Amino acid sequence: MTDFPELAMSRRVVLASGAATVVVAISPSNVDAQPRAKSETIAVMPVRFQVNGKSEFLTLDPRTSLLDALREHLHLTGTKKGCDHGQCGACTVIVDGMRINSCLSLAVQHEGDDITTIEGLGTPDRLHPMQAAFIKHDGYQCGYCTPGQICSAVAVLDEIERGVPSHVQADLNARSHPTNMEMRERMSGNICRCGAYSNIADAMAEVAGERKA
Repeated sequence: MTDFPELAMSRRVVLASGAATVVVAISPSNVDAQPRAKSETIAVMPVRFQVNGKSEFLTLDPRTSLLDALREHLHLTGTKKGCDHGQCGACTVIVDGMRINSCLSLAVQHEGDDITTIEGLGTPDRLHPMQAAFIKHDGYQCGYCTPGQICSAVAVLDEIERGVPSHVQADLNARSHPTNMEMRERMSGNICRCGAYSNIADAMAEVAGERKA
């Protein structure tokens, strides 16, 4: 027996009181009383660049990646969105002769740049030599990573031709014919989950050999 009978409460009363408090806290009247956030107005920016030899003008949210500008605004869906973190290479395009991960680059950074996507390398009736070599050597299986692989492969051979060094070269000052291992290492940023790496290397070796000849 408690000395203060007026304070005695059963477990049922405590639970009921708690439930009532929660209902009051989330009732519509209380929710409506909270201040509403004002809608934000996003500033847009103009950007002009050359894409596959064609001048393009877009007005974009400055946070738009080059990948999304190509896919969502210019409808060039050959460039694929894979990891969206620059780790798989599926989004590789060629900008001013250099390969980049378009998911890591803002579109507005490329004002005036010359951009080449897989659509700009060749067409079904006029394939780029690298595209033809990929078909000949089965350098793909599911095909999802193939556009990025081909763009990267084309840029890699151009890098070697320009004398851009690689840490896998035995002699950084030499401009010798690239070895299979060197080409594989230079392509290491492009992941093929189907495992067609040997065939990709064979395709690149064929195009490299034709260039040398």
